[in-house]
Amino acid sequence: MVQAVWRKEWIGIRLFIALNFNEEVKAQINEIIDRVKSNSVQGRFVNEEHIHLTLEFLGEIHKNRLDLIKEILDGLEFNKFTFQLTKIGYFKRPEGNIYWIGVKENDTLFDLQKKLHKSLLDKGFELEDREYKPHITLGRKVKLKDGFNTDELKDIVEKIEIDISKVDLMKSEFNNGKLIHSLMYSRQLF
Repeated sequence: MVQAVWRKEWIGIRLFIALNFNEEVKAQINEIIDRVKSNSVQGRFVNEEHIHLTLEFLGEIHKNRLDLIKEILDGLEFNKFTFQLTKIGYFKRPEGNIYWIGVKENDTLFDLQKKLHKSLLDKGFELEDREYKPHITLGRKVKLKDGFNTDELKDIVEKIEIDISKVDLMKSEFNNGKLIHSLMYSRQLF
């Protein structure tokens, strides 16, 4: 007996919700990335155009759910706010660590992420179930040169303040081997 298999075409896109920064802030963070990179023996470092703070990673989402995500973003009632950066840290990995810049505790940021997370769950989105630890990724698979301590950059990092006036829905894709982040929708904060 021959069994017919119906193949449904998947029309999914890889999405995340983020706080994007102005060019001046990206340039400041990029200087820190360059310093870490020049004091590393290996690593894949974030390009300046990809510097952001993720609020929620959605993963592969069917295109027919885009309007629902926009509706959730439009339901966010938050004012513009500012947050500060703290220090450089890392997530330990055998092949090389993931280096990041931490965010000084900020109630508005945490409330925004918490409300967004709950709203997405309430609408049936499957999300990671772990504590939110806001950070800006600098590089992956990073191994530092002996003798370099990222604490040397603490004074530079702590001077960075970031003004937030919008929340962005971003698409992440590879095009000819190059990572591209595209803005899908932006929700202004007042």
